[in-house]
Amino acid sequence: MILLAVATVVSEESLRIVPLIHANRVVVSFELQDAYDDSVRDAIASGLRTTFAYELELRARGWVDRTIATTIVATTDHYENLTRQHTLTRTVDGRVEEALVTEDGAVVKAWLTKWNRVPLADVAKLDPSRDYYVRVTTRTQPVGGSFLGMRRVITGQVRFTFVP
Repeated sequence: MILLAVATVVSEESLRIVPLIHANRVVVSFELQDAYDDSVRDAIASGLRTTFAYELELRARGWVDRTIATTIVATTDHYENLTRQHTLTRTVDGRVEEALVTEDGAVVKAWLTKWNRVPLADVAKLDPSRDYYVRVTTRTQPVGGSFLGMRRVITGQVRFTFVP
């Protein structure tokens, strides 16, 4: 199976998206670069629960684009000032998939900004030689919000053609 991809990113931060075919599934790896900045570190250090949520959409291109699959993943960091430990939680479609307690800032950054091989759809749902794209929309909370409570939103997408 061949997957041809072209990246398009619309954001101030760089969002790298890589769709792959693995075990007859479309899986997506992505990294939100430059988003883990001083404002994020300050919010975390203050003890505010900080969440980076990502909505992944697999869509078929056409006159009217059709959604094939959607998955929502999120990482939440709750920093405890007394113990100086971060409790990290990863969820996929609302289910807790993984949790970790760490004191390492590099681990916190990686958990908040990088995901590897998130399953999105079975290849059986794809038509051969049709154009598709994966869109990733990120939302951070509470960091980057305005006084109105709005979140910072970053969107990127990658087009590809599925050739079995």
